[in-house]
Amino acid sequence: MADRKPIESWLTDMDGVLIHEGVPIPGADAFLKKLRESGRPFLVLTNNSIYTPRDLHARLRRMGLDVPIDNIWTSALATAQFLDDQRPGGTAYVIGEAGLTTALHDIGYILTDHEPDYVVLGETRTYSFEAMTKAVRLINDGARFICTNPDETGPSTEGPLPATGAVAALITKATGKKPYFAGKPNPLMMRTGLNAIGAHSETSAMIGDRMDTDVLAGIEAGMQTFLVLTGLTRPEQVENFPYRPSKIVDSIADLVDRI
Repeated sequence: MADRKPIESWLTDMDGVLIHEGVPIPGADAFLKKLRESGRPFLVLTNNSIYTPRDLHARLRRMGLDVPIDNIWTSALATAQFLDDQRPGGTAYVIGEAGLTTALHDIGYILTDHEPDYVVLGETRTYSFEAMTKAVRLINDGARFICTNPDETGPSTEGPLPATGAVAALITKATGKKPYFAGKPNPLMMRTGLNAIGAHSETSAMIGDRMDTDVLAGIEAGMQTFLVLTGLTRPEQVENFPYRPSKIVDSIADLVDRI
C-alpha cells in the first residue's frame, strides 16, 4: 500500500473527543490551540442538529474551548447543503430545533406543513406525537423523508435518551418509507465539510470516538482515521467491526504533536 500523504487538514467529532458531559477532555484545548496557530483548515463536527454553530461556539467557549463559528459543522448544515443541491428554494415540514430551522432558512427554504417537498426530522428536546403524526401523513401524501442523522440514542446525565434515529424508525414503521440520513456515517457530511474549508480527503484526517459513525464516515470519505478511547467505543469492541481506524490513541492529547 502506498504511503499516505501528510495530514494538512483535520476534522474532529465533538462529544467524546473534545468534551464529555459538558467538561473538556484533557488535551482538547491544546489541540485546538495548535490547530488555530498552525493555520491548517479544520472542522469540529457534531451529528446533533439542535444547536446553531453560533450556539455551539458560545457553549464551547464557556468550557474554555475556542472554536471559531466557521469551524463548526453540524448535521443540520450538511442536511441544508444537501437539500439546497437537490431542490433549491424548496419547502419542508421540520421537526427540530433552531440549529435545523436556521440552517434551512439560511438556504432560502420555506418551512410549511402545506404540501412540502420534504419532511425533515432532526434532534429536539421534546418530540411531539402531534408533529410525528403530521409527518407520517405528509410522507404518505408524497413528501420525501430526510433525517439529519441516524443516532438512535443520545447521552444525558440520567442515561441514554431516544434520539433522531429512533423517531425515524417509528415514522418508517408507520409509512413504509425509509429516510435519507445526511449526517454521519454518511460520507456526504464529511465531503460537504471538506468542501466548506477547501480541503481534500487525501490529505485530511477524521478523529472520532465511535467506530460506527466517525471512523466509518472517515474511511468512506477517503480520509485517515483516528479513534480516541475517551468516548463510546471501547478497545475490546474494535475487533467486532469489519474495518479498522488508521490508528487508535488514548485521547486527543496524543494527537497534539501530529499537527
